[in-house]
Amino acid sequence: MISTFSFPTKIIFGAGALEHLSAAVHEINGKRPLLVTDKGVVASGIIEQVQAKLKQANLQYAIFDDVDSNPIEDNVIAGIASYKNEGCDCIIAIGGGSPLDMGKAIALMSTHAWPMEQYDDKIDGWQRIAPNVPKVITIPTTAGTGSEVGRSTVITLKSTQRKTVIFSPNLMPRVAICDPILTLKLPPKLTAATGMDALTHCLEAYISKGYHPMCDGIALQGLKLIARSLVAAVEKGDDLDARNDMMMAASMGAVAFQKGLGVCHSLAHPLSTIAGLHHGLANTIMLPYVLAFNQAVAAERLADVAEALTGERKRDAGKIISEMNARIGIPARLSEVGVRREQIPSLTEQAFEDACHLLNPRAVTKEDLQALYEAAV
Repeated sequence: MISTFSFPTKIIFGAGALEHLSAAVHEINGKRPLLVTDKGVVASGIIEQVQAKLKQANLQYAIFDDVDSNPIEDNVIAGIASYKNEGCDCIIAIGGGSPLDMGKAIALMSTHAWPMEQYDDKIDGWQRIAPNVPKVITIPTTAGTGSEVGRSTVITLKSTQRKTVIFSPNLMPRVAICDPILTLKLPPKLTAATGMDALTHCLEAYISKGYHPMCDGIALQGLKLIARSLVAAVEKGDDLDARNDMMMAASMGAVAFQKGLGVCHSLAHPLSTIAGLHHGLANTIMLPYVLAFNQAVAAERLADVAEALTGERKRDAGKIISEMNARIGIPARLSEVGVRREQIPSLTEQAFEDACHLLNPRAVTKEDLQALYEAAV
């Protein structure tokens, strides 16, 4: 069954939703979209499915697939050149969080002045982002980042070599086409890492500072869906019901974290730029250590998390996450994925510069960040 709703992005959700792509392009008055993706999505054959839908509707398009697994500013520069040289007027971003973020970044910088640093969310850069951003349609092929409905893009900038969050309602995709069929062939390890990324989004949003009961409710329901279906999605990849739950939970996590995130994301971002870790994997390994750090100031909220995940309020949320990680094959320590102790000083500096920890329920010092890395190595 296909359902259409907005919060506030229009979401076309359900098995077979890709059939609605050409109608979505016409809805935004698109004439020649740039398909922004990566080489993995191209190799998977999913991009061919997208092309077929566009060809059926006699829509012309161009393809840009030079997107790194952790997107960098040079990818944005190359993407803008492709967008302008091909005479495109809108963007269809297809893939995991990296291509989806890249699509939004290309849209932004095709109409805005450089440098990208001026749009950093940490310095309220959203105030410099005008509404003249080309329209974006998103098609997720993983269930993790939720970038398909998010109003931010995360790019590693040249000047700082730091993952930078650029946020604005003007970056929000006009239509998200969420078809869980596109995730059926996602390998178990990637299903696990992206699924736990969605869990981290829901969990950190729920315990973050600020007042947003709507996001709180969405975050808790996202946790319930993940608890019900993540293991099944990892162990039985063709379980469409489980894939459906995980795709919905990923979008819910991104809606929820408009409230804010926390120290886990500040720790994870440098693990990608410095140590090359997949973002979801970095979040997942760090999360139990972060929950132990936050327990003293967020006990009631973490009890709500435990209840959402297991039905038992008295269980320790960090231990629940550790058990989930072990069940789906996520390593317990950073050293198991190649992070070295001598990298901790550099990791700590970047983590402290990251704005996500500013909304953590417990205030964080540079020494706290270093201690969390040391505990996790």
